[in-house]
Amino acid sequence: MYIPNYKNGSIVNLMSSITSACGDNPIYKPIQSLNPSELSKSSNIVLIIIDGLGYEYLTTHGKNTILMEHLKDKLTSVFPSTTASGITSFLTGVSTQQHAITGWFVYLKELGLVSTILPFNPRCGGLPFGKIDIKPEVIFSQKTVFEKINRKSYHITNRRYVNSDYTTAYCKGAKRLSYKNLSNFFKRIKKAIKSKYDKKFICAYWPCFDALCHEYGTKSNEVSNHFTELNERITSLLKSIENKNTTVIITADHGLIDTNKSKIVHLKNHPKLLDALALPLSGDPRVAYCYVRPSKTKQFEDYIDQNFKDICDLYKSEDLVKRNFFGLFEPNKKLFDRIGDYTLIMKENYIIKDFVLGEEEKYLIGHHGGVSKEEMFVPLIVFET
Repeated sequence: MYIPNYKNGSIVNLMSSITSACGDNPIYKPIQSLNPSELSKSSNIVLIIIDGLGYEYLTTHGKNTILMEHLKDKLTSVFPSTTASGITSFLTGVSTQQHAITGWFVYLKELGLVSTILPFNPRCGGLPFGKIDIKPEVIFSQKTVFEKINRKSYHITNRRYVNSDYTTAYCKGAKRLSYKNLSNFFKRIKKAIKSKYDKKFICAYWPCFDALCHEYGTKSNEVSNHFTELNERITSLLKSIENKNTTVIITADHGLIDTNKSKIVHLKNHPKLLDALALPLSGDPRVAYCYVRPSKTKQFEDYIDQNFKDICDLYKSEDLVKRNFFGLFEPNKKLFDRIGDYTLIMKENYIIKDFVLGEEEKYLIGHHGGVSKEEMFVPLIVFET
């Protein structure tokens, strides 16, 4: 089991290095491998987040690439090691402990339902909450990194997400730029670097590596080919911005681990366990939060103990908070509402799945959220032009 190093070695600490260099005074310490006083000398600080590019993937498949050549450090993700929590940490500079975006599915006590948090809609589907006059600021309340720093900021994301409730809330203080494909993505970065402002922070998010890992698995040709193209595009970008006094930082929100049909736990095949739950599972297939009916607590614990010993570890969710899985310092008051009574952390490459009415029964190959080295460790790649 690998848990985040919030003291000086996680993506949260990386953000502290960046925001410190831009005039902020963050609560988490900066990482030692990226000195804020040195970083502050760069006219342009560019953070490229390649969703899903784990450290284990890079060191296994990235030999003789420019990415591997400029690998500077090995960082941890946050807990859970999933996009919703990790990307929110990049955009706020704090851990899950503070921002309380606890996974792909989040129980929102304020609305009395389990949400799909990034699309900001009910888990069963339907209109985003913003379309029915529920203000995103009620849920996405943490201050953004762009609001905390003293540089002109840009956030570059896919055109499908650029005006979403989540992006609008968590990119306050930045100019939002959209792209439609990989070529356009790097053009946007280049244009932002060459804009008229003297000091800039540019945050650019690329989701397709993660999407291909989910669909085809981390060892697939599709993922390998995409990784090769990313390496080529980054090489070209660096050549085009020589002498621009720019530091380009590349990292990820998490890595992924592949699963197979024999390692899928279908909750519908465990009616006694299902009977003990008051709500659908939330979180992710690799880390699931369980809301247990008070009268069924013993039934729930006994069932896990008798049937799931080799499949997952069972924790009281509040104990994970005490053990600093979610972060350091004072927790968000909403955190405890969003992590249930118990947390299942899946072993090996097991996943647990349930479905609600209206939800498509779909199974992916690549997964994240857990505490394996493949999921938890991400690279820190640094280029100085």
